[in-house]
Amino acid sequence: MAAMTQERKVQKLSERTVVDLLYQPMKANARIYLGAIAVLNAGYVAPGTSAKDLVALGIAEETIDNTGGADGARFAPVRQGAFKLANSLGPDAITQADVGKDCFIVDDQTVARTDGGGARSRAGKVVQLEPDGVFVQLGIGL
Repeated sequence: MAAMTQERKVQKLSERTVVDLLYQPMKANARIYLGAIAVLNAGYVAPGTSAKDLVALGIAEETIDNTGGADGARFAPVRQGAFKLANSLGPDAITQADVGKDCFIVDDQTVARTDGGGARSRAGKVVQLEPDGVFVQLGIGL
């Protein structure tokens, strides 16, 4: 498309500064549970897993089952924001020193301090550490 030569009206996705609820097409044969870390896998929503090149979107707002369906056959509502997730154990556990730093997806509910030697995708920023989990800011553009 060529550069503009006159004014144009631009459509906003939301009146909010940050869009917090997204509806994205599901990956083929994927099932995501309410409360799971939702990622983009090749542009389609799937549950979080320990894999490279995933884009963390947020948390699934509903359980959506696209088992047997093609890419994009179902849509999943995904909420961006800061959510409490399970913390990894042992040397990969997130500590107070990690607040403000990136953390990485282990599975659809767990995050870790490291990328597992390049095997994990980034989840988001550690916001707050709690005894029973870690708050992580999840969303596009973080």
